[in-house]
Amino acid sequence: MKYYIVIPAHNEADYIRLTLESIVTQTTLPKQVVVVNDNSTDDTIHIITEYIKKYPFITLVNNQSGTTHLPGSKVIKAFNKGLDTLDNHYDFIVKLDADIILPNNYFETLVRHFKYDNMIGMVGGFAYIEKNSKWVLENLTNKDHIRGAFKAYKKQCFLDIGKLKPSMGWDTVDELLAQYHGWKIKTDETLKVKHLKPTGATYNKTARYKQGEAFYKLDYGFLLTIIASIKLALLKKQPLLLIDYLKGYLNASSNNTNKLVSKQEGMFIRSLRWKGIQKKFFLTNKDRS
Repeated sequence: MKYYIVIPAHNEADYIRLTLESIVTQTTLPKQVVVVNDNSTDDTIHIITEYIKKYPFITLVNNQSGTTHLPGSKVIKAFNKGLDTLDNHYDFIVKLDADIILPNNYFETLVRHFKYDNMIGMVGGFAYIEKNSKWVLENLTNKDHIRGAFKAYKKQCFLDIGKLKPSMGWDTVDELLAQYHGWKIKTDETLKVKHLKPTGATYNKTARYKQGEAFYKLDYGFLLTIIASIKLALLKKQPLLLIDYLKGYLNASSNNTNKLVSKQEGMFIRSLRWKGIQKKFFLTNKDRS
């Protein structure tokens, strides 16, 4: 299968060499890799240029944006800038962060999953972070969710979901809309991706309200937002984030912020989320008994 990669990169000089090296040593190589230098002020562009000289399938796009790193919008706008330089002759498209190390069989394994089941629309591994000299699971999401740092989309699935939304919540709405259109989401626990920079490490204080705004944009409704906010705050081991998330939701609601989904898609999303909660509740009670 033919695949393309787009990598948004803002001041990633400490990490991007490791990311690119893990790509060029894959057992199944990409046809094209576009690295979007998103207004970097460090040596990011020089490192990218080194790899372009060695590997003709790597190209560079320069993008001018603000230096403030808000989750979602900045990175996806940069991704879209890179995507615009590519043709549509691919079987699947990959969005990667510039601070990860992939196992060398990562894309070979993705190809195998896509070929095994034609209804798999998205595939990804799991993120690991270094703690006390050990690589441990970055446990911020359910195991059926693919982290935004390394998402691969089958072409038709990518088109069905309307590509990627430049907003916080893009890496949740993509999976929800994929399921709305009948696609399956596949995660593979054998694919351990090293995440070199903790999630949210470069976000400013404004970003803390964006998660609640994202729940509103996904049309969760207030009760589901409370449940999701409690869960995420506890996973991050920062219970007081619950207040920030709810403030973000209520601010978005009072301002009639545009949602990322239609009314019909929102109904599907709420139903899917409630079914997931009921399933977990049933399994938890079953384990206790």
